[in-house]
Amino acid sequence: MPSTSYDEKYAYLEQRIDALKTNKTGDERQTEGEVFDRKTLMTIYTFMKRGLIDKVHYPISTGKEGNVFYATDEDGEPVALKIYRTSTSTFKRVSKYVEGDPRFKGTTGNRWKFIYTWAAKEFRNLERYYDAGLPVPEPIANDKNCLLMEYIGDEGRPAPQLRDVTMENPTEVYDEVVSFIIDGWRDAHLVHGDLSEYNILMMDGEPIVIDVGQSMTSDFFNAKELLDRDIVNINRFFKNRGADIIDPETIKEEVFKPKSEDEDEYDDDSDDEENAEDEEEEEE
Repeated sequence: MPSTSYDEKYAYLEQRIDALKTNKTGDERQTEGEVFDRKTLMTIYTFMKRGLIDKVHYPISTGKEGNVFYATDEDGEPVALKIYRTSTSTFKRVSKYVEGDPRFKGTTGNRWKFIYTWAAKEFRNLERYYDAGLPVPEPIANDKNCLLMEYIGDEGRPAPQLRDVTMENPTEVYDEVVSFIIDGWRDAHLVHGDLSEYNILMMDGEPIVIDVGQSMTSDFFNAKELLDRDIVNINRFFKNRGADIIDPETIKEEVFKPKSEDEDEYDDDSDDEENAEDEEEEEE
């Protein structure tokens, strides 16, 4: 990719991002829910230059904070590209989770920097969960408002949400989700904070947890309240699906049970700081 001008880069991207091929307005901002602004396109270009992705095909999910796209790397292997919207409304929704996280204490700046930090926060949370051996997509790369991670699904379609699946053994799946809550706190030192049937995917009968951007460290001032909410949400859903439910207090006893000496502690990097770049505010 020898070219350096934006127009040439855009022409290169236009051949590799399906949404740009179908954009007839001549303005990249009008594509796919306005996630493909100029800065985002240049971030995707950087991913391509690094050999992390080759093409961006189609959206596999849309949410309030951003869209997830099915992409492929240079070997044709699928990956998931999450693009966070940089709108003011998104900033208002996520800023409380950034400002309240001890790892990002003192984060200030414009709307762009907060969104970049939010993306970095989800990437770091995925790393924590994944390194602790918990069922989340493997994180691959993060830059600005883009997150590249393992694609969960088959060649035909992404893995379905838990709410859309008929489980052969609901109690077995429930026990795995409860284990995620317990081990997430004990081993990754995180609480999901928004765990529900909407952000658990089912792949080959196994639950995979997604959307961990709002996850907070276990030393967060109201982490226990978030833990309670996760347990209530999961118990409610699985009770309706016929699973044998564990009493919330019993789950919390397991969460807070002192670790034995032979249990490995997750290496909690208290000095973890993300490299969200301090961009100048882009004019609306």
